[in-house]
Amino acid sequence: MNRRPLVIAAATVGVLATAAFALPNLPPNPLTDTIHDRVFAERGRQFATAADAPTRGRAEFALPSWIPKDATHVRVKVRANGEARLIRFTLGHTPLDGPQCASGTPRKVAAPELGARWWPQGVRSEARPECRDVRQYQVAVRGNRVYAWTDGTPSPGTPDRAEPAPAPRGSTSQVAVR
Repeated sequence: MNRRPLVIAAATVGVLATAAFALPNLPPNPLTDTIHDRVFAERGRQFATAADAPTRGRAEFALPSWIPKDATHVRVKVRANGEARLIRFTLGHTPLDGPQCASGTPRKVAAPELGARWWPQGVRSEARPECRDVRQYQVAVRGNRVYAWTDGTPSPGTPDRAEPAPAPRGSTSQVAVR
C-alpha cells in the first residue's frame, strides 16, 4: 500500500490549517496585506498621528474631518469598496468636541461589518451618531480611546449617491448602472 499520497494530503491540510490561524494574527506586511486585500477584501493602515493620514489623495484611508489632528495611534480598516470602515485612535490634547448631527435625523448605521483584533467587543451599545462628514459614523469613547465605524450610510443632508440623476426629458440614451 502506497502511503505517500496520504502523507502529502495530511501535510497539506496541516499547513493550510496553520496558515488559517496564523495569517490573521501576523503583523502587517506585503504578504498579509495582499491576502487581506484579495481574499477578505479588506485593507488596513496605521498612522502615528491623524496629521500623518492622507487628506483626500488616497480617499479610502482619509480620516473624517471631526477627528482632531493631534490624535495618535490611529488605526483604520476599510472594506475594499471603501464604504465600511473601522477607526480607532487615542485622543491627544484636543478633546473630541462631542459626536453630533447638525442637520436632519441620523439614519440607523449597521453594526461594524469588519472585524479586527484591536476592535473591542460590545462597543455598539456605547455609540452615538456623528454626521459632520460625508458618511455618518457611530462613535464610542472609552477613556481617551475613540472607536468609530460606518457602513457607508450618507450623513443627513448629504445627497444619497445611490439615487441616479433624473434623465432629461425626451432622452432615449441608456444609463449605465454601477
